[in-house]
Amino acid sequence: MLAKPEKRQPQKGEGKKRRHPGGDGDTGVKKKRGGKEGEKVQGDGGRKRLDALSVGYFRRVGERLSEGFEDDEERVMFVENVLSEVKGKATLVAMDQTGSITLQRLFPLSSPNQVGEVLAELGGESGSEFKAVACDRCGGHVMESAVRQMSRWTESPQKEPSATTEEEEEEEEEFGLLEAQVLSVSQVVRGNSAEFIKHVHGSHVVRTLLHVLAGCLGPPRTESRPGVKERNVAPQLTDFEIPTSFWYELKSLTQTLMDNVNLSVTDAAASAVFQTMLTVCHRKRPKLCKQLLKRITEYLTSRSAAPGVSPLLVFLKDQASSRLIETIIQLSHKSLLQGIYKNHLRGHLVDLALHPIANFPIQRLTAASAKYKLFLKLFDELIQGVEAVLAAGHMGVIVQLAESCAESEEKQEDMMQCLLHAFHCAEPGSRHVTCLPLFMSLLTYEVYYHSDPAEGSTKTEIPLSSMCYHGSRLVQALSRFKERSHLLSSLRTLTSADLLTMASDPSGSHVLQALITTSSDKGRGKILKRLEGQYVQMACSRLGSRVLEAIWNSASVSHRQSIAQELGKTDQPTTSYHPDSRGWLCIWSNENFSCLNVPFSAEREPAEVRSVCPARVGQICPLPLHPQKSPLAGNPNRRI
Repeated sequence: MLAKPEKRQPQKGEGKKRRHPGGDGDTGVKKKRGGKEGEKVQGDGGRKRLDALSVGYFRRVGERLSEGFEDDEERVMFVENVLSEVKGKATLVAMDQTGSITLQRLFPLSSPNQVGEVLAELGGESGSEFKAVACDRCGGHVMESAVRQMSRWTESPQKEPSATTEEEEEEEEEFGLLEAQVLSVSQVVRGNSAEFIKHVHGSHVVRTLLHVLAGCLGPPRTESRPGVKERNVAPQLTDFEIPTSFWYELKSLTQTLMDNVNLSVTDAAASAVFQTMLTVCHRKRPKLCKQLLKRITEYLTSRSAAPGVSPLLVFLKDQASSRLIETIIQLSHKSLLQGIYKNHLRGHLVDLALHPIANFPIQRLTAASAKYKLFLKLFDELIQGVEAVLAAGHMGVIVQLAESCAESEEKQEDMMQCLLHAFHCAEPGSRHVTCLPLFMSLLTYEVYYHSDPAEGSTKTEIPLSSMCYHGSRLVQALSRFKERSHLLSSLRTLTSADLLTMASDPSGSHVLQALITTSSDKGRGKILKRLEGQYVQMACSRLGSRVLEAIWNSASVSHRQSIAQELGKTDQPTTSYHPDSRGWLCIWSNENFSCLNVPFSAEREPAEVRSVCPARVGQICPLPLHPQKSPLAGNPNRRI
């Protein structure tokens, strides 16, 4: 992670007006002369830094990069000129914040050979200097960016039978230097594996190296901004071809890392490295991954613990090792999962589900076992502690249990009955129709309806409210059950105002969409009957419009006609719709309507609409499209 620039006093030569970058093959950046390279900065441990003039130069280079280039020739010349300034002081540039950012932006524009030359200078003659750069807060980012350029190996022309020897030699020369330097980095890591995987910055270089050697790469690391919440979403990996040398080097690197498996359970940075190693091997080297999983599991289960207590129970409650165990569970095969449960976890699932850390591996175990008969044993044990888990607030366990029931198509009736009892709406039977609001709000019957058992008073007319994320996830899972009559009956008791509230709520909208789209045509018609008169307000809502789109896609022709007729009768101006709305223009005329697949936005003028359909005059009914993934869709790697 890049640090914020330190405040410093203006030095001589700064503050003058900067020249606008020029063209004609020049870099457009002129370096001011003066200052000393590599001077030691007081108060920084005596570490050498770039002088102020060089920092200003690379800042202007970054500004020029932001402007872009008119053609490839200008880009090539610019990159070549900047790298000529880097030559001889690559380490200083890489370990400076401004220089580091500039190099990271420059590498994708450089040729693989140019990147290899910079790496060669960073490593020195023997490659021994790689460690200092990789373990630097700025240099580590440069190392990662340089190593990632090896993924462009697939961009080179594929060798054809007619390819000449000269063409093959040119391809090898283009990537040969970079390939050699990546292997050199890996050798340095193998020689100092313990120091690398424990280091907060060096460990990231090792993780990137593992990705590249395996041939799969995720998005680059970015600097997090204060106040911006990071989305805990599993990164999408992209596969690419790798040289044969990487195939063998990956195996050597993993074997070396396994010599320090003890660090994986004591150090958070090292644990993350082992998680990455298992993930990439599972994707690209399944047999190797199977061996690694077995060795790590044997280590975790062989440590000494209290008599009669499995050491795995101790590791499950540790912040660093629990993350590693989660990854092991997610990637394990059937026999390994069965061994973990039978020999170490049986009889302890409820206690672990109540633990603030150990409940997350239990969620992963429940998810991983859904396709095996092992799930039946897990369910029978966990179902005994559902109310205790609810009281502890570990809703992720309950949600995952319901999702696994939906996936396995087993124990669904038992799960529903258990939830009805847990939320106090099982007896008397008249309370069954109240289950949907209770599940969505995660409140018991007495709390939600303000029921007083002593006085026997109950407020039955309570507007729908208090919908929450976990409640939404729970009902979405229950909507995939074979028998969901309780949910649909409860949904039909809601008023039109309650349904509109659901459709406009971040959590409730996903529930309404799931229940409507999974219903039969007859059941869907009953729900849509209660929504009549609310379609216009739904279309004007950012969230409701998404639900309306889902309804439209799953509705029959007669239901679509009813929806279009209601939307066509509105006199509401187009500017009242949400500005992000993009969808269809539904033109209603007499008893005929046509839905034109035309992008719609609130800024569209009526003249544009007439140009789309000049023969018809009608109302504009936007049904927004939402291609982005729902944040409530559920991420198995998110700790909830």
